[in-house]
Amino acid sequence: MKNVLLLKAGEAAASVRLSVGDYDRWFLQTLGLSGYRFDIVAAHQGAKLPTDISGYDAVMMTGSPLSVTRLEPWMERAAELMVGAEERGIPVLGVCFGHQLLAHAYGGRVVRNPQGREIGTVEVRLTEHGRADPLFQGLSETIAVQATHEDIVPEPPAGAVVLAGNTNTAVQALAFRPHTRGVQFHPEVQPAAMQALIQARAERLEAEATARGVPPGERVPRLLSAIAPTPAGRQILVNFLERFP
Repeated sequence: MKNVLLLKAGEAAASVRLSVGDYDRWFLQTLGLSGYRFDIVAAHQGAKLPTDISGYDAVMMTGSPLSVTRLEPWMERAAELMVGAEERGIPVLGVCFGHQLLAHAYGGRVVRNPQGREIGTVEVRLTEHGRADPLFQGLSETIAVQATHEDIVPEPPAGAVVLAGNTNTAVQALAFRPHTRGVQFHPEVQPAAMQALIQARAERLEAEATARGVPPGERVPRLLSAIAPTPAGRQILVNFLERFP
């Protein structure tokens, strides 16, 4: 049984939570509970973080509607915990917001994506380093994943290596340190959750698309019709939990 500390960095919209649950539930459902025990800490609500993490086999951080570009004290505390875990040899995985917070912690930048929001089922391509990294073991060079984000890490911070990218976001995955990884996309998100996320943001998505010259009423149906299963997501999470010391 592996003990996993899951840092919750925010919560989904009410309509999303009602239909498919919240961020922490997605991780548990995608991974399953066989062989794993999760301690979920609502870091974004100011919950007290563990002072002793030596009993954990891994630390993970969820996504969030909040932004690292607007830092709050709880974010700095969570970043300090994740950096401390790496120093103790405990594997760390940051997802979306968690990926961005790790970039900040290691001296990198987080900015609003000039190409606009990326959302839906997308493809990312592994770099040479990504193909050799245990996080992506057993996967093809190009993989389908679920994504939803407006902020990005524009370039790797010092000491980090890019593992994956695509035309929207060049830095889709990073190896920050020997035991620490970040992914901009959402390996925990299943198609039903992606559908709920798109539907909850439909009005905003259409407005963004119209502002970029897309005919009204086209973007949301196109995004919904393109949602596809992404089995690589679960494999990435399992690889993290099973292939990192």
